[in-house]
Amino acid sequence: MKADLADLNAFLAVAQARGFRDAARVAGSSASTLSEAVRRLEARLGVRLLHRTTRSVVPTEVGTRLLERLAPALGEVESALDVVNLFRDRPAGTLRLNVPVSAARLVMPAILPGFLAAYPDIQVEIVAEDGFVDMVASGCDAGIRYDERLEQDMIAVPIGPRFQRFATAASPAYLDAHGRPGHPRDLLHHACLRGRFTSGALTSPWEFERSGEIVRIEPQGPLIASVAGAADLLVDVAVAGGGIVSLFEDWLRPALDRSALEAVLPEWWQSFSGPFLYYSGRRLVPPPLRAFLDFIHS
Repeated sequence: MKADLADLNAFLAVAQARGFRDAARVAGSSASTLSEAVRRLEARLGVRLLHRTTRSVVPTEVGTRLLERLAPALGEVESALDVVNLFRDRPAGTLRLNVPVSAARLVMPAILPGFLAAYPDIQVEIVAEDGFVDMVASGCDAGIRYDERLEQDMIAVPIGPRFQRFATAASPAYLDAHGRPGHPRDLLHHACLRGRFTSGALTSPWEFERSGEIVRIEPQGPLIASVAGAADLLVDVAVAGGGIVSLFEDWLRPALDRSALEAVLPEWWQSFSGPFLYYSGRRLVPPPLRAFLDFIHS
């Protein structure tokens, strides 16, 4: 036999206050509302819970027994709701993000340390993969993707750099030995170090752009490595003189800055819009995700 929680709370308030008016004053309700709730509860249970007189209201024997069990039980319910309020007022819990490997390497390091310091009660789990997955079905709160790969019916907000570039580079020793390309088509005569997505597709054609002219080439070379886990290997092989590599400029920047790699055709490097954080607009935003959204917008 089920009883409404509000009716149980009404009975508890009246029984403890020993009167409807005093209980109404404490509960911020009306005496008639509490009286109706108690009557409804008694009808549902089939027993009288309160003795009512013009001067006093006292629990019956069964009402006393119910009161003894009900007070601590409703106290536990209130404590449980306080935990929920704690999550809302001071965000806590787990934030699970599905991100491309490139974003895990190039976007998240600039964001996560500050976020984790600001919200010590939130644990972040990063699921890094380059395959296109259903973010909701995979159990993630949000995902990071580039605009052409956003899922439908999702809310998307910018995150990280708003513009990025693909860059090509090789070691100075390789270029001294094999020549420096002057045009993207010259790459067809070079050893190109290529990547493969987890879907099986190669990261080609390589695309270049200058003054409105777009050139696409299908490079060839001695090494293919998964961009999901071995992109650093492509960089290392390029540094060692194994050929020309094409990756995000930010990925190659450390090697470029220390002159371990030399830019190849930089005037042809193509820019593209930065990534977006996306999440479902069909459900309430979990507190950890709301905190993350506020943080990246601050």
